[in-house]
Amino acid sequence: MMNTITVSPAAKAVLSAGLIALALSGCGGSDGTNGEDGPDGIIGVNIDATSTLKATFTDATVVDGKVSVGFILKNANGVAVLGLTKDHDLRFGIAQLTPVTEMVGTDGATVEVDRGYQWQSYINTTKQPNASWIPDGETNIAPSAQFQAEVEAASKCADCLVDNLDGSYSYTFQTNIAQVTEPLSITYQADDTQRITLELKQPLITANAHYDFQPSTGLTEDIATRDVVSINACYTCHQPESLALHGGRRIDLENCASCHTATSGDPETGNSVDFTYMIHAIHKGQDRVTSTADGNVAAPYKVIGYGGGIHDYGNVMYPQKPAADCSACHVEGTNAPKDAALFNANKSDTACIACHTELASQQHVGVGTNCTSCHVEEGYGRSAKEAHGDVMKAYNETQAMSAVFSDVIVTADGKFSTTVKFTDASANVIAAEFIDQGSRIVMAWDSDKNYPAYQDASYSNRRIKLSEGTANTDNSWTLVWDKITLPTDYVGKTFELWSAVTACFNHGGYGRPEVKLTACSTDDVQKVEIKSSPFHLVMAASAIDTSQTTATRRNIINTESCQGCHNQEVYHYDNGVNCQTCHTADKTLRSDDTYPGGKKSTSFAFKAHSAEGHYLKYAGVESGTVLKTDCKTCHTADGIQLGRATDRVWRYGDIETGADVWMSSDTGACLSCHQKYRTDATVSHIESNGGIVDGISEEDARNRTSEICSTCHTVDRVTKTHGF
Repeated sequence: MMNTITVSPAAKAVLSAGLIALALSGCGGSDGTNGEDGPDGIIGVNIDATSTLKATFTDATVVDGKVSVGFILKNANGVAVLGLTKDHDLRFGIAQLTPVTEMVGTDGATVEVDRGYQWQSYINTTKQPNASWIPDGETNIAPSAQFQAEVEAASKCADCLVDNLDGSYSYTFQTNIAQVTEPLSITYQADDTQRITLELKQPLITANAHYDFQPSTGLTEDIATRDVVSINACYTCHQPESLALHGGRRIDLENCASCHTATSGDPETGNSVDFTYMIHAIHKGQDRVTSTADGNVAAPYKVIGYGGGIHDYGNVMYPQKPAADCSACHVEGTNAPKDAALFNANKSDTACIACHTELASQQHVGVGTNCTSCHVEEGYGRSAKEAHGDVMKAYNETQAMSAVFSDVIVTADGKFSTTVKFTDASANVIAAEFIDQGSRIVMAWDSDKNYPAYQDASYSNRRIKLSEGTANTDNSWTLVWDKITLPTDYVGKTFELWSAVTACFNHGGYGRPEVKLTACSTDDVQKVEIKSSPFHLVMAASAIDTSQTTATRRNIINTESCQGCHNQEVYHYDNGVNCQTCHTADKTLRSDDTYPGGKKSTSFAFKAHSAEGHYLKYAGVESGTVLKTDCKTCHTADGIQLGRATDRVWRYGDIETGADVWMSSDTGACLSCHQKYRTDATVSHIESNGGIVDGISEEDARNRTSEICSTCHTVDRVTKTHGF
């Protein structure tokens, strides 16, 4: 009998594989060589998916007038951005930095004037005024045909853009720069610096780039440049997002300068849009005037944009005072642009005319606009540097002066007293004749908290004119605050003495008189605040307690930001930014028929938040260059932290009757912005979280409050709520 063996399917598979392997090994053939490794895959992100974008040019060439450039796209993490096509909103421009001369003069008495290097775009078009875009009755315009620099769109060429499939690309210009004759004839010079610009606009992101090079050598360094101002100077006042112009596609200063050339104008107004002219005319704003036989009249700079939108820059409220301080934009010294000093070179009249118009005074009638024929260092009139320098000299000198306090005491009858003198940069005492005795010293206590309660010591009683004190023979003054009763617990408190005192100077002008300290009794002197930090001290019973350290007030605003935009003159008492010493939270109200209830707070917070120029989305030219919703524009990093001043109360006007109402600490801080727009829902939210909006007195608001705002409204959340 034969035995039967049962083999499982798995065993059959193993046995079969072994037999096949044995059979193959017996063949003696080779299994062949390994194949080559394939190319590495490209690590990248698609351009339509990236949230950040940076474009960088890598090279450029010009051959027989045909311009080719290479560039790369990356995101913020350095990852290649892939998939750019000609159908994306991609545009290129090209300009030449050309040495310019001009023949000036009349009746055969002309001379050639060196205007330095100027950008000139190769791509231009002629624009006729569009009558339908010009509002009826519009003044201060002269419509006329104008040239305008342009850029070329990649979408208009089927094969100009080449994708190298690794985040790098090349582009060949449609414009042959050696053959530009219309509408302007531009002569290409291989030895001149050429600038190529790129602008790439996606729905949520924008990239700009530029590339300066000399075609004859290929050099990008040690070539002619015109790098005068950094965009970082613009950001001192402007928020970056507000300078994304032309639909948000143009964000780099270099791109602006190579398109806004001297040959470019606005046809609907006839005004130049040359970059130098345009920037100076815009910032002259509401102060731009021209001279007539009957006096100065407004000469606002206007541009009518695409589609007929009129931009009246006569509404610009330029915050920099004194406006003659060119260093607000023209920053020199360490890390300054390469050609920062060019604005002092007397190469151009463009900026002069932009600010002062073609007729700055009646003395200029018939003279023409060759300003630098007279206004140079060796000329009949002062140069721009001299004239602006004369204005600034008093301001610069007072920055080095100091108010020096001594003999701080409490008198036998309980009155606060001090002696003050003023010194120059060398610590020499300034003679009394040069000090305006009608200017004041302001005193306060609790400067580390909320300053004295207004009902106990109004700011009008806390400030004393020098003339109200005793003038001493050593050019000092002794002041006694006899209208103020010190609090019973003044010992150990931090006091503040702050100078709003001005020094007197003559004006510069014809004949170049030296600007210097001048007796205040002289007619037509200028009075400028001495810049001296507040003096803080801790009081003992009758004198300064030198054993104690003064207490410091909580961080709220960054005064450097204030002065970065406003410079040395903010409004009044312009010794730095110490507005809160007078404009306290409980200061009396001011009548204003345009405000709900007819009464407005005069606290520093309210005045700053409601200032027209601090919210340019709706004020001025509605440019959005400053938005008060960006708290970080003015506040320190922890300057909007709630819950830090629980004893503070605010005085407001009832929005229906104008009567005094008192609000709790965090509530009043928030309503310094939102009071005008508050609703019943706002009030309900505030009150349900312990806030007071209807206090009948300081004590009432202080006693009833139980605010818990800071529990939810953290610094991070407040910042994000306001959109930043």
